Amino acid sequence: MSSLPDDGLKPAPKAATRDLASERILAGIGLVLMAVACFASLDTATKISVSVVPILMGVWFRYAFQAVATTVFLLPRHGTALLRTAHPKYHVLRGALLLVTSILAFLSLRYMPLPEFTAIVLLAPLAVTFLAATVLKEQVSTLRWTLVAGGFVGTLVILRPGGGTFSWAILLPAGLVVTNACFQVLTSKLAQTENPLTMHFYTGWVGTLLASIALPFVWEALPSWHWWALLCLMGFMGTVGHYFLILAFQRAPASTLTPYLYAQIAFAMLGGWLIFSHVPDAISLIGMGMIAACGATGAWLTVRERRVPIEPAES
Repeated sequence: MSSLPDDGLKPAPKAATRDLASERILAGIGLVLMAVACFASLDTATKISVSVVPILMGVWFRYAFQAVATTVFLLPRHGTALLRTAHPKYHVLRGALLLVTSILAFLSLRYMPLPEFTAIVLLAPLAVTFLAATVLKEQVSTLRWTLVAGGFVGTLVILRPGGGTFSWAILLPAGLVVTNACFQVLTSKLAQTENPLTMHFYTGWVGTLLASIALPFVWEALPSWHWWALLCLMGFMGTVGHYFLILAFQRAPASTLTPYLYAQIAFAMLGGWLIFSHVPDAISLIGMGMIAACGATGAWLTVRERRVPIEPAES
């Protein structure tokens, strides 16, 4: 038996540890909310830009800004370790998938309201479940299939086939969901062996280099410096949003943080209202709520069971 007196202070370290863990989780949640606010701002700025800036030019600038900023910030800190990878071809494929996703996002935002676009794009985690069952032949529970069906019904509620909101333009976000789901599946595979910062570094540069191929054919002089400032804002919001997301997942479990990614729908609604005076009708709000509930639940189950990262939707 210890001869030390019981001064009542022994439990303090455990309490302090719990408090520190709680603070880190709250900080992670706050960083996720800041990240999705950045992504919603990026999409809002993108929707403004596509009225004047050629889409491929805007996509190139957005990727180039992020690639340069990431290199300047990460390379001095991590050196050549940042460049080491055992799967260069998969990084190229991953970057190409995200580039196609971004192009489809820019096109979608030209024709669709911002909140509805964001809600449909956030079907990606549910599409990952579908791909896991049909392509990877993984066992999918009845609950997961129910969530996939619920998200699909929510999409139909928003689009209302046969109504005024249904048009050929829905093929754009639908294609985006497919490419983004493939991107997520590849991300989950690479994350098992690759450094997340290395993945982020290569994704930005692959997108920049591939978009550079088309740049000479689409480059145009913009009518004023305001449009260049808008492109810089897009690049800044995308870069900072990803940085906040990395910081968030360093502070709290993915199973805790992932559902908060769906706050992007609320930020998109705010941006649509402030900038474009667009407010979704009651039926669309019901559809968005269904997608958010099913998607958040499905994503939470995914990260809890597989411990894989879920990337946010972005343009």
